[in-house]
Amino acid sequence: MNLGTIGTSWITESFIEASKDSKLLNLTAIYSRNEETARAFATKHNALKFFTNIEELATSPDIDVVYIASPNSLHYEQSILLLKNKKHVICEKPIFSTIKELDHAFKVAEENGVYLFEAIRNFHSPNFTALKEGLEKIGQIRSANLHYLQYSSKYDAFLRGENPNVFSPEFSGGALVDLGVYPIYVVIGLFGKPASVNYTPVKLRTGIDGSGTLVLNYENFTCSIQCSKVSQSYIESEITGEIGTLVLDKPSPISKITLINHKSKQRESLEVSQVPNDMLYEIQNITSIIKESNQTEYENLKELSKLVLTVTESARKQGGIIFGVENKEN
Repeated sequence: MNLGTIGTSWITESFIEASKDSKLLNLTAIYSRNEETARAFATKHNALKFFTNIEELATSPDIDVVYIASPNSLHYEQSILLLKNKKHVICEKPIFSTIKELDHAFKVAEENGVYLFEAIRNFHSPNFTALKEGLEKIGQIRSANLHYLQYSSKYDAFLRGENPNVFSPEFSGGALVDLGVYPIYVVIGLFGKPASVNYTPVKLRTGIDGSGTLVLNYENFTCSIQCSKVSQSYIESEITGEIGTLVLDKPSPISKITLINHKSKQRESLEVSQVPNDMLYEIQNITSIIKESNQTEYENLKELSKLVLTVTESARKQGGIIFGVENKEN
């Protein structure tokens, strides 16, 4: 399938490199509002075309699927335009700002006979599967503590008085949707819908969460998720059971998984070998669903995106974090 991309940051470059490695997507076109940027990016990655008009990208007969890695608040409108022009869409996490946007976008995709996916690399990786299989070895789950705290390269600019997109409510930023989404995907991918959600954010001057603690309550255990873009953590994450504990280096990418038996204290490594750029796995799974019209697996991914976005939207509203798109809706 022929690939078009929106966005020219490092994440788009990673996706392009993974696409080349997969030999499943053929980079055809680049989109950027800035012509110089678009031309340079296309040249760098050997794309045949570049666009500065998104409607021209959307209507191009030479493109089958588009990867979107623009600022969060732009995901929805760009996706709708592409879906209406019968392009499959792979949208970088967080897919959209609200459930209302997500439900409508899935409807538009169905009406036009195309697929809409959220790009979430850790969920598709072999080590997520290894982690899921490891749950059988630790007995009744009693707690989970996952962390993703990473000091943002944009925070220094924020401290100087600037307003980078990731710290802006107008661009649907914040620690929860930018980093917290990774451990949330792990937890919901493993355990499903939580019974309740509680979020305590540490808010910045823009009203966005620089960091926060999310608690997901399940019937027999509680999961605590910490996320931050204004500090750094060096501790590992854990899922504890009555027989043993699973220790993982971090929620994304999951590179190391250790099973520790409570009684014997024996340690067993459960991780498997993965390629350095784990975007390869999401590309393989997504293209397989499209080519095989695997509706069952597609519905599973749709439901997962809905559950994750339901959690983040509920958590944000508890903390009084309102995105610009929500103000427009009201």
